[in-house]
Amino acid sequence: MVRLSIIAAWVIFKIFLPNFVFASNLNPEKILDSVDDLYRSNTSYGILTLSVTTTNWQRALTLEQWSKGEDRHLIRVLKPKKEKGLTTLRVDANVWNYMPKVKRVVKIPSSMMASSWMGSHFTNDDLVKQSRMVKDYTFSVTYEGKREGKNIIEISCIPKKDAAVVWGKVEVIVFRDNYIPLSIIYYDEDLQLSRTLNFTNIQMMDGKKIPTQMMMIPVDEPGESTAIQWKKIQFDLTINDDFFSLRKLQQ
Repeated sequence: MVRLSIIAAWVIFKIFLPNFVFASNLNPEKILDSVDDLYRSNTSYGILTLSVTTTNWQRALTLEQWSKGEDRHLIRVLKPKKEKGLTTLRVDANVWNYMPKVKRVVKIPSSMMASSWMGSHFTNDDLVKQSRMVKDYTFSVTYEGKREGKNIIEISCIPKKDAAVVWGKVEVIVFRDNYIPLSIIYYDEDLQLSRTLNFTNIQMMDGKKIPTQMMMIPVDEPGESTAIQWKKIQFDLTINDDFFSLRKLQQ
């Protein structure tokens, strides 16, 4: 009996304790920040395509984007000609859209940040990243190990009471070795699955390894999706603060 107890204790130590110590060293805040900042650095510039598929129509946009820090972002439509020049600007907590055909600037209220951007399945907030998971959610590691043959970490995020977010829960799933995301799963206020954002085609771009393709899949619209593909991205360029201005928005 004593020998069996010793063997049992040894098995627990060798199998379970190392896993516990390994998991306890995880820093979920660092992981979430790396996901939020995946496509930006101190500054970034990029060209990407946004392709929307619905049950009734399809459309594709070519976009140009700039960012600086966490609170400055500019996105402009390059193609097609019909939408060319449509621009979204974020500075701090303020977001504006510019419509070149009528030469009008419209400020987007916080209540509209969860609304669709350009008819896609991404929201205004998705595109300009006004919310941040570390700031707006409480979070914890809820799974670490192999799933479908991949070594992953899952972090569950529950919104803080005063956070201006619409989700009841967000699950972030990343690769264990480099924290590159595989998917982000969004649940509504009733904790029902709402949409899934999948990341694929990991490549090295301007010295940073990133998924160059993303696809947002809504649960309540079967067969519909919006895909983003990065064509070009550069990090740590010199961009002045006044680039992110209402004057620049209308150029």
